[in-house]
Amino acid sequence: MQTHTPRLLTTPDGTRIAYRDHAPRAPTPTGSSPFLLLHGLAGHQGEWTDLASRLPADGHRVVTYDARGHGESTRRPAATTRDSHVRDAVTLIETLALAPVTLVGQSLGGHTAMLLTSARPDLVKSLILVEAGPGGPNPDLPTHIAAWLDSWPAPFPSLDAARRFLGHQAWAEGLEKREDGRHPRFDRDVMIETISPLATTAYWEEWSRITRPTLLVTGENGTMRDGEPAEMLARRPDLRHTLIAEAGHDVHLDQPGKLYAAVTAFLKTDNRAL
Repeated sequence: MQTHTPRLLTTPDGTRIAYRDHAPRAPTPTGSSPFLLLHGLAGHQGEWTDLASRLPADGHRVVTYDARGHGESTRRPAATTRDSHVRDAVTLIETLALAPVTLVGQSLGGHTAMLLTSARPDLVKSLILVEAGPGGPNPDLPTHIAAWLDSWPAPFPSLDAARRFLGHQAWAEGLEKREDGRHPRFDRDVMIETISPLATTAYWEEWSRITRPTLLVTGENGTMRDGEPAEMLARRPDLRHTLIAEAGHDVHLDQPGKLYAAVTAFLKTDNRAL
């Protein structure tokens, strides 16, 4: 198993998924499982650099990947549905023999992880959601995302200019460098298509079916819907919830050390997740 080396996996519908397989750098703890890390909308797998470095040092195998339509994966995939994203994660888990896996997903990646855990509990050992939940319906969401993407002054003239605008070095490093500057590695319409199901659909039934140990991590200044974490707990009293101070929606970038501490504490205190 190679470490940090980009690879490509082709899914049944012909979509190429770029992923990295991070080998453990210490003895693997007894009973532990590999990790699969899922980024959010318009993001890329490089956002997980911190966690994908810390966990292998603890003896865990970690796989990160660019979701379809993102990063180095197929830019214009055949489908952008929620099911297609779930199938990609299932394909990675089965092809790389990760099951039972611990899923860590932020935002839309967390939503994908949640749906996967609901549909295929046989593949999952535990679920960690970062600023993600059943949500919906949210009719204004596509318009909001479109306005956000349209506000990007791309191409950015430099990496530093991109970092200043986007707020994080990791977001800036996800851009593609061309002669005229740095461009997003995704198409606007694909992003809108990808997020559109959450505008019309809520996924509380899928949430209620989950039986695997679950941790919800939210940011003090996060963007989850008002009352959503409380409703998640009401429907699943076994849910663990950690609030990270001085963090927004991108908890994994705002407070990576605190996220790592929350993940490891969850794995140590919940015997079912070990």
